[in-house]
Amino acid sequence: MRYLPNSDADRAAMLRATGHRSIDELFAQVPKELRLRSPLNLPGPLSEPEILEFFRQAASASTRDYVSLVGAGAYSHFHPVVIDTLLARGEFLTSYTPYQPEISQGNLQAMFEFQTLIAQLTGMEVANSSLYDGSTATNEAVLMALRLTRRNRLVWARTLHPEYRQVVETYVRHQGVELAEVPYTDSGRVSIDALASALNPETAAVVVQSPNFFGTIEQTQEIAEAAHRHGAMLIVSVAEPLSLGIVKPPLEADIVCGEAQSFGVPVAFGGPYVGFLATREKLIRQMPGRLVGQAYDTEGRRGFVLTLATREQHIRREKATSNICTSQSLFALNATIYLCLLGKKGLKMLAEHNLAKAHYAARQLRSVTGVATPFTGPHFNEFVVKAPGDVEDLLDSLREEKIIGGLHLGRFYPELKNHLLVCVTETVSKAALDRMVEVYRHHSAGAKPSRRDIELQAAPAGHDR
Repeated sequence: MRYLPNSDADRAAMLRATGHRSIDELFAQVPKELRLRSPLNLPGPLSEPEILEFFRQAASASTRDYVSLVGAGAYSHFHPVVIDTLLARGEFLTSYTPYQPEISQGNLQAMFEFQTLIAQLTGMEVANSSLYDGSTATNEAVLMALRLTRRNRLVWARTLHPEYRQVVETYVRHQGVELAEVPYTDSGRVSIDALASALNPETAAVVVQSPNFFGTIEQTQEIAEAAHRHGAMLIVSVAEPLSLGIVKPPLEADIVCGEAQSFGVPVAFGGPYVGFLATREKLIRQMPGRLVGQAYDTEGRRGFVLTLATREQHIRREKATSNICTSQSLFALNATIYLCLLGKKGLKMLAEHNLAKAHYAARQLRSVTGVATPFTGPHFNEFVVKAPGDVEDLLDSLREEKIIGGLHLGRFYPELKNHLLVCVTETVSKAALDRMVEVYRHHSAGAKPSRRDIELQAAPAGHDR
């Protein structure tokens, strides 16, 4: 899209049309402390060669040399080049909602395949054709449970992603919904006893995440039994779906939702991503989003159609299940290509690779004096580390070694002030993990290591996968 500047006369005409006398009056509803009072810090007018050189220099400040140990809902996984090649095809990249199935068969089939793969991974009977992201997918699952049960109480685990909880709270804030939070135990899992005490006949759903925000696998069977005894539904949110390559899916859940970003979608500074929602067939009428179905014509030829579209754009507004559930079809296709490239065996092997590296890192860190992994529950590729000394100083030392050391949990959990959430995927080499351990060792001893110290003391890389 071209940039079309407005002249002073144009701006004056627009203000008159809106009934305002000035720009300040137009934006009077914006709090003063949020308004920009000085010019943007941008260089002056530049020629095209100067602009290109400016961006070349800016790009040189970014580097791929850093190793990321940050997960927390957005995971650095290998992104096969073939995905971009296929996504860039015009029929996918520029397509819109496939209202006309006769000219949208390719897009509809891709959405159908995504649904099939998600249903297989989650163990559910039916899945929709994607949602915005993991947070809004979790919110949609909650709204679905409230509709189905006609109850107004929600019980969620404190180990559910804090930002997912914020999104849900925003949506139900003015709907008279009561929210109850269940604490976690020393295992890093939700307390089953506290959950049982929190449930009552008014509870619509229990919401947990597995692997949870601490990376720990929840006891979904026990949680489901507790929820179902009170007639409540169980919603399981999955932020790291690669875990489903080796972890038993939550078959006992009523709704499984989450984020599919791990399936070949770049981290990309936080989005766009692609959410998913899967459930039981008997609940399909209350499932948000679109459902693509397979059909046959009178000559027996297979075709694909939008079987269910429960958004207000398609039906009467008061009958809609959601008005925010637009699908992310392009990134759903991204995830579909990724999963088809890996296949069942490849997905399992990659999940095992993540598991092995994360457990290697945890073992090595526990060998450092003053370092602990406090939660005893089983984990996948993420785990919590209690750091020695000041955690911000430790993160600074790791950054000097070009290692982004993890997420400081004190941001979301005040009781975990000196704890880091560390994620290890296949993109992190063994040599990088050994360097990380040596930084911890020096930090624990109160010494400031040099790069030479780290290189000499880190374990040999060996077969560095």
